[in-house]
Amino acid sequence: MTGSTLAGAVNRALRDAMAADDRVVVFGEDVGRLGGVFRVTDGLRAEFGAERCFDTPLAEAGILGAAIGMAMYGLRPVVEMQFDAFAYPAFEQVVSHLARMGNRTRGRMRLPVVVRIPYGGGIGAVEHHSDSSEAYAVHTPGLHVFTPATAGDAYGMLRAAVASPDPVLFFEPKRLYHVRAETDPTKETVAPIGTAVLRREGADAVLIAYGPSVPVALEAAEAARTEGWDLAVLDLRSLVPLDEETICDVVSRVGRAVVVHEAAGFGGFGAELAALIGERCFERLAAPVRRVTGLDIPYPPPRWERHHLPSVDRVLDAVATLCIR
Repeated sequence: MTGSTLAGAVNRALRDAMAADDRVVVFGEDVGRLGGVFRVTDGLRAEFGAERCFDTPLAEAGILGAAIGMAMYGLRPVVEMQFDAFAYPAFEQVVSHLARMGNRTRGRMRLPVVVRIPYGGGIGAVEHHSDSSEAYAVHTPGLHVFTPATAGDAYGMLRAAVASPDPVLFFEPKRLYHVRAETDPTKETVAPIGTAVLRREGADAVLIAYGPSVPVALEAAEAARTEGWDLAVLDLRSLVPLDEETICDVVSRVGRAVVVHEAAGFGGFGAELAALIGERCFERLAAPVRRVTGLDIPYPPPRWERHHLPSVDRVLDAVATLCIR
């Protein structure tokens, strides 16, 4: 596994989870014989058989409905929504049943379902293949929402998601699938779920990001050195549960924050972060929280996505408004 990609780490996590627990089943569109559009499930059908890794019809609501029924009867399904926006037909199942069953039964029937969702842009894909729909998920009580940015986190967080007694929406940044890790992801020490990690120390401001925006934030922080700015980078990793203590601790120390994410700004997760920081860190802020997000438009055609997505230049423009001396 040394030098594994994020996609390879997800594959290894699924393989190890299936080997450890025969209740774990993997299914979705083209995940069996083909190994998934991104080849993330490659080899699982051959190793564990067609009863534990199998293809489904093109019916996302049916896929998730079947997973809910399986979980009710003791299995631990891991389903793939082939692309981010393909999950929308299953939205009613997520909101009305997956997220509510534990509360509806007062904890007597919990649903250990993992919904894997390749998400985000940056790969030159067309509409319905590049959405960032995490805000819908985090607004729905009863769900855990994870989004790793590294191979190590992808492995450890997916193993934790499969082991969780409650439903997890696992957002995988597709543009990072084939970024190669320097170490064996299975050997990395993964912090408990619900903890953010400071990827880079800095004294002037902190860039808060998750999933596909983490490399953008790191690149921007490195470029900021030429401007004389010392920027920290905080990777949230888990959106629900959210590590509020680490966020507030870092922001309180540096006094300035910029939130970076690909989803549209209006009603996006960055607005929740800005509200949290404003409520809990107001007296320590030297400037208002800034947001660098996707534009408030439907996802554009591939040739225009570079204008839509957060970029290093847009992040540095936001940092420049923070009045850093």
